[in-house]
Amino acid sequence: MTRYIRAFVFVLLAMVALPATAQDPFFDIDGLNGGLGERPDAMDLRTPRSTLESFLVAADEGRWDDAAHALDLSDLDDAAQAGEGPILAAQLHSVIERKAVLDWSSLNDRPDGLQPLGGQSQATAGDPRRSFLIRELDLDPVPGAIRLNRVKPGEDADPVWVFPRETVADIPAMYRAYGPSAFESKLPAILLAQGPASLMWWEWIGLPLLVVIAGVLGWFTARLFAWIRTSSDNGMVRGVTHALKWPAVIAAVTTLVAVVSRQLFVFSGQIDTVLSPLIAIGYVTATLMVVIGVLDAVLDNLVSPGDDIDLTVAEQQEARSTATKINATRRILTILVFLIGAGIVLSTADVFRGVGLSILASASALTIILGFAARRVLGNIIASLQIAMNQSARVGDRIMYKGELCYVERIQMTYVQLRNWDSTRLIVPVEEFISEPFENWSIEDPSMLRILKFKLRPAIDLDAVRDAFVDVAREVSEDEDHAEFFGDFDSVKMDVTGQDVFGIDVWFYVPCTDPNNSWAVSCAVRERLIGRLADMEGDGDARIFPDPAAAEAA
Repeated sequence: MTRYIRAFVFVLLAMVALPATAQDPFFDIDGLNGGLGERPDAMDLRTPRSTLESFLVAADEGRWDDAAHALDLSDLDDAAQAGEGPILAAQLHSVIERKAVLDWSSLNDRPDGLQPLGGQSQATAGDPRRSFLIRELDLDPVPGAIRLNRVKPGEDADPVWVFPRETVADIPAMYRAYGPSAFESKLPAILLAQGPASLMWWEWIGLPLLVVIAGVLGWFTARLFAWIRTSSDNGMVRGVTHALKWPAVIAAVTTLVAVVSRQLFVFSGQIDTVLSPLIAIGYVTATLMVVIGVLDAVLDNLVSPGDDIDLTVAEQQEARSTATKINATRRILTILVFLIGAGIVLSTADVFRGVGLSILASASALTIILGFAARRVLGNIIASLQIAMNQSARVGDRIMYKGELCYVERIQMTYVQLRNWDSTRLIVPVEEFISEPFENWSIEDPSMLRILKFKLRPAIDLDAVRDAFVDVAREVSEDEDHAEFFGDFDSVKMDVTGQDVFGIDVWFYVPCTDPNNSWAVSCAVRERLIGRLADMEGDGDARIFPDPAAAEAA
């Protein structure tokens, strides 16, 4: 009994689902092109591929009357179809030749248009088709679509594939936007003839000429901005002009190509498929470079540790934090502008409609490729934001990194630029920088104690050594070159911190007000203290400095 119930439920579900998924394999129309007469045998409209092939062959041979049979001219009166049909066919052929790179693999040679192969990525696989989209073109106010539809012109007629009335209605607008320009129409007939690779002869001549002219324009633009930069004495103007140089070159070349390809000439689909994305990429790249370059130039002029503003001095404590936050904001803006620009390129240029790029269009493939290629870059960018947010190292801070005394000069997207004490630059990837411990001498309180570590004999007179150190510290604190940077004198002291077979460890504490000058102060104290201890050793019988054997010293 249960088996019969299950069978009944299955049949019931199938009957309910069938009307929702069933689709007529054609569109019913009252009639087709009654004003054109009988369709010639050369126009095979049984399948989508044969229709497009017949249309293109007739167009190449100049048989526009025959080509008109591939268009659904139902919106025209029968009397007007014979006159306007060939004209519309010629205009449609021109638009297809210039703007549609045909993917013949999607137009199968079956009357029902069924694609027998495919999986979940092809929702129409295994189902009859009654419409194919060849290309969608931008028109005002809504896009125009070049389609092939399967229609049945009457109960007794066989279904055929034609360009539908919606496409035919858009042909004049598409031809005005994407057909030959007025300048091209005046070219000699020999230049309009088809040459190698299905390109017209004027394209073989005009494209290299366009490249040469674009190169000359780019060179003149670069020279112009270089002249403006060298002619100005203002640092801000020089920086901004330098930042605008290459964006201006890219924008000028891109504008030239856009004007020529859209106003003077309309290139064929093979060229336009590459040219349109390049124009979009050119404009977006120029915009990105302007935003990033000009912002960098302005910020560098305001907060860069150069001749105008020295962020390394103690008085610039607040300025260092501000500069670091501004740099973090710059990086965030850079990422946002890049993401917005990438979205504009992908949407405007229509990159993924190109033949052969269907694999890359899948989100999983793009994620894997981009993630693998950019994993280190993205890691460094996130690490640089981490430094900027937690303020562990600010622009202008004095740090001790891997035994090197450095200033943090720049915190870039992927690296940290450190200026060493001898003015050499140390470039460290951000990920490596944050993974290594370092001493920041400039955080919170800029004052610090410099410790001079000496190894002395155990038998020395420690009180005499302490008195000598206090005298030396007083001399340095009163010296005009170091008095400003010597700290609280009450912090001057000496401690014995350890001993071994070589002697005792004696530490001398030197207070400093500014980490940027503490090195010079401590060096001055060290130099005078060594001289004072050497004098004490020469005046008395007791040795002060240990005298280890060569092997022990090594």
